[in-house]
Amino acid sequence: MTKLGMVIDLGRCVGCGACAFACKAENNTRTRADGQSFNWADFVMRTEGEFPNTRHFVMPVLCNHCDDAPCIKVCPGNPKKAGPGNPYKALYKTPEGITLHKPELCVGCGDCQKKCPYSHEKLDDASLDGRTYSVISLNAMDEEPQPYWADKTSAIPGCTASGLETAARAGARTPAMNAWKGGDLQPIRSDDVVEKCTFCYHRVLNGLQPACVEVCPSQARIFGDKEDPDSKISQLLKKEKSFRLKEEAGTKPNVHYIGKYSPRA
Repeated sequence: MTKLGMVIDLGRCVGCGACAFACKAENNTRTRADGQSFNWADFVMRTEGEFPNTRHFVMPVLCNHCDDAPCIKVCPGNPKKAGPGNPYKALYKTPEGITLHKPELCVGCGDCQKKCPYSHEKLDDASLDGRTYSVISLNAMDEEPQPYWADKTSAIPGCTASGLETAARAGARTPAMNAWKGGDLQPIRSDDVVEKCTFCYHRVLNGLQPACVEVCPSQARIFGDKEDPDSKISQLLKKEKSFRLKEEAGTKPNVHYIGKYSPRA
């Protein structure tokens, strides 16, 4: 049976943020707001020491697509929409082990975010420099999930287009829509629903790698079938000493880390 997972090689990671930019472009995620990060591919950062003797550390983070996912356990979903072959929970597992979300079944309770050991219900100022993070974000009720594309403000009046003008010229509510839906996740989320990394399931179904993996300039991200003994990820996990974040939580994450981050000049 296929079980998809990811290895992040911290020894190769240069902390450039290309993965985060690619994720936002591919999945049309918004900017930080209301204590939510909306960064499906995020970073934990730490600086130690005093100038000039300082060291900077970067830890890429994302949804771990845990085998024993607490978000799925606590999701109340919408029982009124249950039916044959149609579980009512908004969060569920694909056959490949990816944790996905059905917005139409989400009731906006935020229980998944509260229970996830890798998330915070509300991020404070520490999230602005990467000291805290949340892999699940909640769109506020009665608010536009993509406010930028309705904004009439121009960065340089008379010179650059506003978000609203850009969307109008593109002939779409947002010009950043990708070619496929993200599984059950629409390119534009509704208000009062959560969102999170999908391992770019829409790309996986079309034989492609997740966007963050494809754009990494140092090939620090390896994605594939952990159960296939011939896959690169399987061979790496056998060869290298790996660790997972907060393993003591017992959620059995499917994102593994190898190596040690080394700051570059």
